[in-house]
Amino acid sequence: MKKFGPALLIAAAFIGPGTVTTASIAGGKYGYALVWALLFSVIATFVLQEMASRLGIVTGKGLAEAIREQFTGISRVLTIVLVTGAIGIGNAAYQSGNLTGAALGLTNVVGARIEVWVLIIGTLAAILLFIGRYQLIERALIALVMLMSLVFIMTFIMAKPDLGQMFSGLFSLDIPTGSILTVIALVGTTVVPYNLFLHASIVASQRQVDEPLSTALRDNRIDAGLSIGLGGLVTLAILSCAATAFFATQTQINASNIATQLEPLLGGYANTFFAIGLFSAGLTSSITAPLAAAYAVTGALGWSSSLQDKRFKMVWLTVIIVGVAFASLGIKPLAAILFAQAANGLLLPIIALFLIWTMNNKSLLKEHANGWLANSIGGLMVLSVSLLGFYKLFSLF
Repeated sequence: MKKFGPALLIAAAFIGPGTVTTASIAGGKYGYALVWALLFSVIATFVLQEMASRLGIVTGKGLAEAIREQFTGISRVLTIVLVTGAIGIGNAAYQSGNLTGAALGLTNVVGARIEVWVLIIGTLAAILLFIGRYQLIERALIALVMLMSLVFIMTFIMAKPDLGQMFSGLFSLDIPTGSILTVIALVGTTVVPYNLFLHASIVASQRQVDEPLSTALRDNRIDAGLSIGLGGLVTLAILSCAATAFFATQTQINASNIATQLEPLLGGYANTFFAIGLFSAGLTSSITAPLAAAYAVTGALGWSSSLQDKRFKMVWLTVIIVGVAFASLGIKPLAAILFAQAANGLLLPIIALFLIWTMNNKSLLKEHANGWLANSIGGLMVLSVSLLGFYKLFSLF
């Protein structure tokens, strides 16, 4: 029985620069007060990713394709506009954060301006997607991300965080003054909308016809639980390291000192290792984000999802170009990455609602449609993120 599968790629995709930066800011500024938001995010991620992957296994279709087939006439047009708009805007913002994070890592090690590295990394991602031979490089990058994850977990153990405060933050549901955007970003960097489309498409393409459906669904749940649980553990370790290094010492966290949280384990090599890991995470996500956007948009529009199709290439290329443009505007790196995660958090309810709607279609999924528990958790997640988003918008006026 397989233990890890496609969901490990999903976990590696959301442990990108946004996770490292957002979790570091959450821990550095607010200590363990937002641990509850992380737990909520991990549970929501598992529930939604299990839904998306179950859809792919049962129907053999991607999420966008399944959504498109449920509507006709003007409702189909409006649905296509909403899905492509949400994923297009969300992935452009996310791509900007990915490129900025990867560029920040290279700048700290090699030097040169962030804008130069953004252009180089964006070009590299485009080349890898264009030739379609990025699998080996992607595996290597995932390995580097996992290595960085191991270091964070080991640093977490060596730093001996206050477990009492951690568990207190787990159940406090506290929202410190000024932390709303960070809460939304923490959700947005964990429950990534484009991963829902990517996961469904991957499992649909890898589904083996001769494998019993019950076995495939069981293995899928185990894969999702282990992989997303690992991602949550890594994010908790990052938040805890930052809480110990910055919040406990009342040190302000910024782009120049964010790597110091690794010093208990790596000493003088902390900055170099952190930068390499940030670059690896950024480049991995810079490939998966445009790819997922292409699957979503082509599926919604009824186009071919072949990697060699011109319209498929046009979509991911547009996401890369827009991401490079926004990442080159000279916005402060940490602010740009945090904004990208917050944008994802605000757009998430739109995609989640479409997913839940689709998963309740018994004519499509039959006995594998959603039950009351999945609907309840999914609905709670959508309601909570929506309320946080509206609260943030109203606070601006």
